[in-house]
Amino acid sequence: MPARNISEVTRETWMNEVFPDWGTWLNEEIDGTEVPHGKFTMWWLGNMGVWIKTDRQTNIAVDLWCGTGKTTHNKPDMSARHQWSRLTGGRKIQPNLRTTPMVIDPFAIRTLDALLVTHFHHDHIDMNVAAAIVHNVESPIPLIGPQCVVDQWLAWGVPAERCHVVHPGDEVRIKDVTIHVVESFDRTVLITDPVKVETSSGSADIPDMDERAVNYVIETTAGTIYHAGDSHYCTYYAEHGASFDIDVALLAYGENPVSVQDKMTSVDVLRASEALNTNVVIPLHWDVWSNMLADPHEVETLWKMRRERFGYRFHPLCWLPGGRFVYPDDRNKLEYYHDRGFDDRYTHPVDLPYTSFL
Repeated sequence: MPARNISEVTRETWMNEVFPDWGTWLNEEIDGTEVPHGKFTMWWLGNMGVWIKTDRQTNIAVDLWCGTGKTTHNKPDMSARHQWSRLTGGRKIQPNLRTTPMVIDPFAIRTLDALLVTHFHHDHIDMNVAAAIVHNVESPIPLIGPQCVVDQWLAWGVPAERCHVVHPGDEVRIKDVTIHVVESFDRTVLITDPVKVETSSGSADIPDMDERAVNYVIETTAGTIYHAGDSHYCTYYAEHGASFDIDVALLAYGENPVSVQDKMTSVDVLRASEALNTNVVIPLHWDVWSNMLADPHEVETLWKMRRERFGYRFHPLCWLPGGRFVYPDDRNKLEYYHDRGFDDRYTHPVDLPYTSFL
């Protein structure tokens, strides 16, 4: 119950009242959406997190993460084994503050058919989400990911029977959805130490990418979604584009700080989209970190400059966290905007001093 006067207000009442930022609004919207035949619907949960609902009302969540970045300056320097220390030689903490609202309440999720995670970076895998799904979802759904992701879930106490290890080439069937597991191109994950893996400074060994990260091709009866996790640009996208009929590609886009190559640039996004032979590309990940914040309109502007020259057949979409995307209805939309409301205007008499008051 909300506080009724200031004597009842505490830090805890304030946090309970305002967090998560969207409360259960999006949970209720997803639960209440009946996807029509021949379509699928997606919601952007922030970062690379998406919720997919099919026309048979199957629910798949990918990289659902409800965490945060830096919350205080009082942090130790990065260790020598941190991926950014290894890449840049620096030790100062990364000033990555979360810039987007928490649009979904994981503890209000009751209906879900599978959770997919692409890799073990902690803005893609979340102990809070794992706990909420294990304890609150009505049926014992699978948690699906590569070996290092499963190792992290097991370390957090997720029951082993709930975890499903996948590798490129695997197929997983979830009701009417076929999930094709394909190669990841996330080179940053190769220099990140996962849980339960012993490493030493100066090691020249190159880890097995397939144990650490995967991409997903999620095939529904109404279309196919390609989720690239944190993959960089790679020429092998063209093989995936030749092997699958991809309708929507979700790619990690961001503004890389000097000395860092972690996210695709706008040119990379267009090259990957062309190689994947997709109908729609939606850049994600640009929204979340204050030090890598990017503008998806740059992708759109560059697409407009290049589309005639290179004969692009795909459209980019500038999405917003919490936004809904319906395929194929929105396949040619260039920009998303949240519902502006007031669609019931003049259904009741107005109450104004005079008609032209405003």
